[in-house]
Amino acid sequence: MILNDTIVALATPSGAGAVAIVRVSGPNAIEFVADVFQSIKNKDLRKQKTHTLHLGFIKDDAKIIDQVLVSLFKGTNSYTGEPTVEISCHGSTFIQQQIIQLLLRKGCRMASAGEFTMRSFLNGKMDLSQAEAVADLIASDNEAAHQLAMQQMRGGFSNEIAKLREELLNFASLIELELDFSEEDVEFADRSAFRDLVNRIQFVLKRLLDSFAVGNVIKNGIPVAIVGEPNVGKSTLLNALLNEERAIVSDIAGTTRDTIEDELIIEGIGFRFIDTAGIRETEDIVESIGIQKTFEKIEQAQVVLYLFESLKFKTQNLEYITEIEKVKNKYPLKPLVVIINKVDLLTDEELQRIQSQLEALEVKLETTSAKHKTGIEELKNTLLSFVNTGALRNNETIVTNTRHYDSLIKALEEIQKVQYGLDMNISADLMAIDIRQALYYFGEITGQVTNDELLGNIFSNFCIGK
Repeated sequence: MILNDTIVALATPSGAGAVAIVRVSGPNAIEFVADVFQSIKNKDLRKQKTHTLHLGFIKDDAKIIDQVLVSLFKGTNSYTGEPTVEISCHGSTFIQQQIIQLLLRKGCRMASAGEFTMRSFLNGKMDLSQAEAVADLIASDNEAAHQLAMQQMRGGFSNEIAKLREELLNFASLIELELDFSEEDVEFADRSAFRDLVNRIQFVLKRLLDSFAVGNVIKNGIPVAIVGEPNVGKSTLLNALLNEERAIVSDIAGTTRDTIEDELIIEGIGFRFIDTAGIRETEDIVESIGIQKTFEKIEQAQVVLYLFESLKFKTQNLEYITEIEKVKNKYPLKPLVVIINKVDLLTDEELQRIQSQLEALEVKLETTSAKHKTGIEELKNTLLSFVNTGALRNNETIVTNTRHYDSLIKALEEIQKVQYGLDMNISADLMAIDIRQALYYFGEITGQVTNDELLGNIFSNFCIGK
């Protein structure tokens, strides 16, 4: 890790805009910027107080590049934990590049992806899980994802893991002490209290692991496949859900030959709707490919909306029951919502008959008129019911990061070995090995255990300038 040089990068999105920010961080950050900055009040930037703003000009010798506002962060009182200067300039791409190139000539180095945040972690301004939450916060595109990222940035998850690690570490120290007095056959660690701690750690780890299912769908959105025969109103339903003409609607069967995807935020939760090609027997090669993609999308989806036209239910023919059973049997773990479209064409008696016939299948039934946009809000509420947002509402810790999930699984495996050791009354030296491994995996999450490869993988996913 190179921490003794000074880095520079554009901290705002690339391209022209009203304002751009060039960020400089490192031991010589203030010195380098002071060499190219002329205050309108002739102040020396090196002598100014931290957390102050200064108006002036960036100059390349006698040539003025731009009038700028400089933000000054001295010592460790900055995002990175080292001297930092942020130059707010006009958003011309030419001006941005001129300032960056000037600073590079002065001795700065171009920052790599996520290097500012990595320095923040290495300088102790945040732990590793908080640093990863920065990337999640930048990527959040709905209220729930934003809330989770903010909770993790504030250290909610880190604190819970750190507390467990500290308690386990205390017992580990006593176990290790026993090894030093193995000839005297003494016990410094109260086995009863240790057993209680191991049980509590297992309970917390299992809860955190269970939360990953919720965290993953909140972070990445819930894929929802809209399937059914051709011309039953799948594209019309998608348009009604999105409240825009996203998909082509036609009376001609087979209009949708490829999948169409779009996202909708419902009460802070992202849903990715996939309008698929109608399922039917066809000799059209292109349409056949589209139907094949339909089944692929059902595989990927977490919720399936099976759309039927109400006219199919007018007769006593129970063919539709067989079709629903096929999908339910093929994908038994996926929530299946049967939607009867054009419900205004059914009588109350016919609707009651259909409801009684579907009760045995244990599927959710919704009725809509996509054309008239009735039943759409009820359908949205049904979709929300598939997401356990209780933990989110109660501000509980929710795991969203796959790396954290993997470390938690490994930590739980080691704790279960410790539990087995306690039950079997095995020697302290053998239990100490498993305890050390559990502590290692806890440390991996918060960054107390790291290596260059791990940090490289994490921060390479960040944007340049953050």
